Amino acid sequence: MAKPLRIPNTSGPHDNTPVFKRISENLAAQGYSFIDDAIPGDLANVLLARVTELKSNDFSPAGIGRADNQMLNNFVRRDEIRWLEHNDEAEHRWLQWTELLRIYLNRHLFLGLFSYESHFAHYEPGAFYKRHVDAFRGDSNRVLSVVLYLNRGWQTEDGGELLMYHENETEPFTRVIPRMGKLAVFLSEEFPHEVLPAKRDRYSIAGWFRVNTSTTERPDPPR
Repeated sequence: MAKPLRIPNTSGPHDNTPVFKRISENLAAQGYSFIDDAIPGDLANVLLARVTELKSNDFSPAGIGRADNQMLNNFVRRDEIRWLEHNDEAEHRWLQWTELLRIYLNRHLFLGLFSYESHFAHYEPGAFYKRHVDAFRGDSNRVLSVVLYLNRGWQTEDGGELLMYHENETEPFTRVIPRMGKLAVFLSEEFPHEVLPAKRDRYSIAGWFRVNTSTTERPDPPR
């Protein structure tokens, strides 16, 4: 018999409003937001414990594109991923937190965010992801990218930095060190970015808030 899922009490003492407010204001002013220790510390810890307890065969090589058009390209990216689901308590808590963020941003920025999808990302030493944008060509369904880093004691010399670019510029305007609890949120179509090669195992959650582009011929999202 399956063990019942214990749903944590999200009405507890932690107040997310200051973080959500800062994200909202940053997005309105510049289209991106970077915040240290953005989520409750205990949530960051259980997410790190979860991703590091997974076995290698729980992950899949990350591809380029979506559904039937997806393909592997080791020249572009060499990370591996595992999609998050509600049937694990740690993953469920993260998905609850992002749902609260979705509601807040819709109320304050009127983005029309409809759903959220996310996966654990594991970069082995030497793995990278070359410059790209998160919104697929011809699809405007991914509106907002959200990345949470889960790496204790990460130093600059460990590599694996996130480089963010303005469109049509060749030099990054910022470098984000993937330290534990760091959150990056940015408009998916606006900012090309890349992940430099990591020198040790690098963990994160990458996710996207989406608008609904379902049609009678094609449900959204196809995975």
